[in-house]
Amino acid sequence: MSSTVEAAKRKAEAAVNTAKDVAAETPAALEKVKDSPKEATQEALRSPLMRTALPFLNGGAAGMVATTVIQPVDMIKVRLQLAGEGVKTGPKPTPLSVTREVIAAGRVMDLYTGLSAGLLRQAVYTTARMGFFETFMKTLTSRAQGQGKKIGFAERAAAGLSAGGIAAMLGNPADLALIRMQSDGLKPREQRANYRGVFDALIRITRSEGVGALWSGATPTVVRAMALNFGQLAFFSEAKNQLKDTSLSPRVQTLTASATAGFFASFFSLPFDFVKTRLQKQQRGPDGRLPYRGMLDCFQKVIREEGPLRLYRGFSTYYVRIAPHA
Repeated sequence: MSSTVEAAKRKAEAAVNTAKDVAAETPAALEKVKDSPKEATQEALRSPLMRTALPFLNGGAAGMVATTVIQPVDMIKVRLQLAGEGVKTGPKPTPLSVTREVIAAGRVMDLYTGLSAGLLRQAVYTTARMGFFETFMKTLTSRAQGQGKKIGFAERAAAGLSAGGIAAMLGNPADLALIRMQSDGLKPREQRANYRGVFDALIRITRSEGVGALWSGATPTVVRAMALNFGQLAFFSEAKNQLKDTSLSPRVQTLTASATAGFFASFFSLPFDFVKTRLQKQQRGPDGRLPYRGMLDCFQKVIREEGPLRLYRGFSTYYVRIAPHA
């Protein structure tokens, strides 16, 4: 008993001493910030905590800015994917015709429906995706250097796939809320949920369908994210590596690598994005049944009833949406 008390006393004394040291150093630190704010900022950014956090913060901030810019494109993409569900023939919507329909049915700002969910998704998904990718890449690079090797395409692909899969699971609830908010306008007025924002959508979905419903479509979401990151992060990194010895300026190298990565990311991930949208939009009918039992069932029904090329409907719109994130 006495040994436990002594140990507790030692810990308390250590904590008090640490607090005293911090208190003693605080005036000097504040004076340094006052005299040389730039140098103090640089020191703070070089701290181990900030070096660990920066990839996550930068990734999330960049993703949120990109989402704000391309939200109308995402809205059009979702409407294209949901148009003509279960029908092989009929009118073929275009990005322009969908834009006209959305504006005619409401107002121009309806193109920004679901922006709050899109921002939350990026805050969670892109922050985690970029942060985990940078962390995995640093680990793999250190390992390769220790073996006297250079990191290759396989390592970049593995880092991209892993980062995308983990981040997608974390961001699925916000992704689901985004699809529900964007597809709500397709329902008859009396059946619309008219969500006020992303948190209103999440709360109401949880109350009516259960917490598990927030992870509806999680399988294609994860596969889509892994395919997206395989094309986006791995090909961007590889393209930058291939272009670094060319006569192109750094800015042109970055833009070329982004365009290349965006194309491959779109090609690999669009079918899974299409299925993800269908699964996350679906709700039980009067008979209590869902239109699709899961990812494979959705793929089969779309290919059988609408044709295999339907999975790539809106490729150009999807590419425009993906490219800024590359």
